[in-house]
Amino acid sequence: SGSPVYDFFLGRELNPRIGSFDWKVFCELRPGLIGWMLLNLGMMAKEWVFKGRVSPSMVVVNAFQGLYVIDALYNEESILTTMDVTTDGFGFMLAFGDLAWVPFTYCTPARYLATRDAWDPAHDWLLAPVVALGLAGLYMFRAANGQKDAFRRDPTSPETRHLQSMPTKRGTRLLVTGWWGMARKINYTADWLFGLSWSLCAGFGSLVPYFYPIYFAVLLVHRALRDDRQCALKYGADWDEYKRRVPYLFVPYLF
Repeated sequence: SGSPVYDFFLGRELNPRIGSFDWKVFCELRPGLIGWMLLNLGMMAKEWVFKGRVSPSMVVVNAFQGLYVIDALYNEESILTTMDVTTDGFGFMLAFGDLAWVPFTYCTPARYLATRDAWDPAHDWLLAPVVALGLAGLYMFRAANGQKDAFRRDPTSPETRHLQSMPTKRGTRLLVTGWWGMARKINYTADWLFGLSWSLCAGFGSLVPYFYPIYFAVLLVHRALRDDRQCALKYGADWDEYKRRVPYLFVPYLF
């Protein structure tokens, strides 16, 4: 870009390697997510020492976030088609985000619960709708991302050939039915709902456990608008037609 600060922040090298070892792909998930889980387990141990018990809220937070991490690591190959890997350079933004920001900020609900209660133990039934919300968000997230990844790999496969898509002048096709016919960023909505459930486990006594969904909402809106601009340049008039056929960005029939 000509700007040392800009190049340092966003990175100039797309996929820095030592031999066949890709540093960006490695750092994208493994160190940060595994570190996040270790911190969460440490918070659970801290709660046991501090309170003499482990609360149901702490168990749900660890279970949900652990499930999120296991799901991400099990489906690690799906990141190969994301913008982080295909488009963004490996600069300070991605390196700091992957290695520091993710583990040390995403564990905020567990850190809060380590020394505080979400609510009176008599109200632990409140976890039931929170668990339902979290499971629904996770299902939507995995189903939508799995559908997109399968379509990109083989549009004629049995799991995707029933879906309708529109051709583009670039020779690629854009999904207009299924999960991706509901909203252009339906996976962002699902991811945010799952993340919100983690914070709800900590109750309503403080905004601190809600740092993640607040920050994540800003991040996802920024990413969606950035993606929209880039896709408009990439697809031209085809993108306008696609937006006409899939008019909603995050929530079907609302936004």
